[in-house]
Amino acid sequence: MRLNSVLRSLLVLSSSSSLVSAVLTANETSQSVRIGNDRLAFSVNKSTGAIDFLTLDGQDLLGTQSSTPVTPGGATGNGRSGIGPYLDCYCTPSGSYTPGSKGATYKVFQGVDASDVKYGGVVMSEVYPPTGQVLEQYWFLRDGETGLHTFSRIAYHNSTKPFLRNLQEFRTLFRPNTKIWTHLITDDQTWAPLPVPNPATGSSTNAITVQDATWYLANRTGDPYVEKFSDYFTKYTFAAVWRDQTAHGLFADGSYINDNSTFGAWLVMNTKDTYFGGPLHSDLVVDGIVYNYLVSNHHGDGTPNITDGFDRTFGPQYYHFNKGPAGGSWRSLRDEALKFASPSWNADFYDAIAQYVPNYVPTGGRGSWEAKIALPKGAKNAVAVLAQDGVDFQDNVLDPSAYQYWANVDSNSGKVQIDRIKAGTYRLTVYADGIFGDFVHDGIVVDAGKTTNSGRLVWSAESAGTELWRIGTPDKSGGEWRHGNVRDAHHPLHPPEYRIYWGAYDFIDDFPEGVKFHVGTSDEAKDFNYIHWSVFGGYANFRRPQQAEGHGEINNWTITFDLDDKQLRHTSLATFTVQLAGAKTAAGNTDVFNATQAYNDLPFVVAVNGHELEPWIIPYHHSSSCGVRSGIACYQVSHKFTFPTEYLTTGKTRNEIILSLPYNATDYESALLPRSVYVQYDALRLEVQ
Repeated sequence: MRLNSVLRSLLVLSSSSSLVSAVLTANETSQSVRIGNDRLAFSVNKSTGAIDFLTLDGQDLLGTQSSTPVTPGGATGNGRSGIGPYLDCYCTPSGSYTPGSKGATYKVFQGVDASDVKYGGVVMSEVYPPTGQVLEQYWFLRDGETGLHTFSRIAYHNSTKPFLRNLQEFRTLFRPNTKIWTHLITDDQTWAPLPVPNPATGSSTNAITVQDATWYLANRTGDPYVEKFSDYFTKYTFAAVWRDQTAHGLFADGSYINDNSTFGAWLVMNTKDTYFGGPLHSDLVVDGIVYNYLVSNHHGDGTPNITDGFDRTFGPQYYHFNKGPAGGSWRSLRDEALKFASPSWNADFYDAIAQYVPNYVPTGGRGSWEAKIALPKGAKNAVAVLAQDGVDFQDNVLDPSAYQYWANVDSNSGKVQIDRIKAGTYRLTVYADGIFGDFVHDGIVVDAGKTTNSGRLVWSAESAGTELWRIGTPDKSGGEWRHGNVRDAHHPLHPPEYRIYWGAYDFIDDFPEGVKFHVGTSDEAKDFNYIHWSVFGGYANFRRPQQAEGHGEINNWTITFDLDDKQLRHTSLATFTVQLAGAKTAAGNTDVFNATQAYNDLPFVVAVNGHELEPWIIPYHHSSSCGVRSGIACYQVSHKFTFPTEYLTTGKTRNEIILSLPYNATDYESALLPRSVYVQYDALRLEVQ
């Protein structure tokens, strides 16, 4: 159906603030597909597979299209801006790829859902010629809404070459090229003005590259980002952990809009069941681009392998666009977007379009689960996770057909309920702040159209006897240490220090004699660093460009503590638990074993009063690149060291535990990233029995 001139004018010029719409139209030509209602209109360019026209109440949200030289693995992506949302991946044998330009086909959908609301949609479908991979991007618009419902699909069927590669990145991007956008927002606590110009878009004027996609901007004058947030800018600063992430995006404060109206562009994570990695997964969300990272290993999470029969559709997620009055705040526009951050929102609409979206599971294929969890004493902020049966939920990529769900456990009653679960069998994992270890229960069966009630489940916290001491808080994070969650004191927005470029903090200046922590008197926020390096400085370190290996004070950290006779009486076995919030081996964040590197599998050594215990070998496939990518919570690993209590001493003689990484342990880095191996601690505990 072609748009007549009257309807086209409505699409482009309407400024009605009402969400009640009179018409939704779709128009397909040989060059494009254009769909719109009386407020929002978009067009998909058939030669590129990307949206290149997007207006809300007549305001252009994308700006002019432009191209910049491509930096592999860098900020420029495919080099094009002024487009989106569009699909992009690191999924072909040669690496990165943006589908849509190699013989893509398009299909337009129109219909009326169960609420008698009109909708229109379009799918871009491309068969990548060298491999036969199917890459599809879906966009749907409902009448009365100002946002796009998106699905992204990848399929591979080739029995003659059953293994293609890993799905390293799969994402959609809203990538404008216009001055109207002035602020980027991760959540209520993390936001900032955009740098002017923004080096993440390829505009590197007066910006010094200090690391992969990281710039020093303090030489600028009048840059609102530098004045209010930080001297450094990186795409990693505004990353988020998936557990509580709901909506992130860009805000236009009206400075570059004719009537000074405000606008927002938000990615609403209304469903999370088709992502991987569970609630601990973290990734980029905004840096001038609004990302929907469906799959990636930025912080070391696993990625699925593309093998014969692989066919997965991610979504739905919702790109919401809204408008506010002159002088309005980003918070009010984000609050509007948050109303849509629920898997039950628009479920009837998704049922209506399920016929067009392969692999989407409609309501009829879903059930619910509930239970009452008896939590251990001291448990706080507990969460229940349903994911692939039989494996750690962090590894649910092992089954590319697996889905995942989570919900907070009521702190008083212990009750938890999760709805709209794809029928299947799941592992239940419960974890909580303040408690070492997890509660794990396999074989949770969820049937379509039914509620599975697991009754009362008792979580008895793991114990290896009497706890003598702990340092840190077991919470799957390393934020309590120096340069972790502590707020930056030098900029008005006071970001957490860990979010800023790691090289802003000089470990050697902070700890000239190394880390020496005495249990009971030392301060976790001052006397224990958030990253335990093997070496410090050198490659990718702006402030200390010469690598320092030290003389054992960098790679060896010392914990001291006092005990009395009573604490060890009638005991024979000690257990020292080390929980890590992340560990970077020579495998980096790719989980690929490089035979040329000595520390793919990283030995972590503990010595108790001179007695060296059997090393913990952290395997290459548990490696993550966390701290250098502005993270304090990545792939979680832990280990229990045991030793006879006769190694310990009482009275005036102080006990000493030394935590050691290999001396001068580095690896090869293809990107501009530090070469040291390192670990980040969650919490440590000593018990005896």
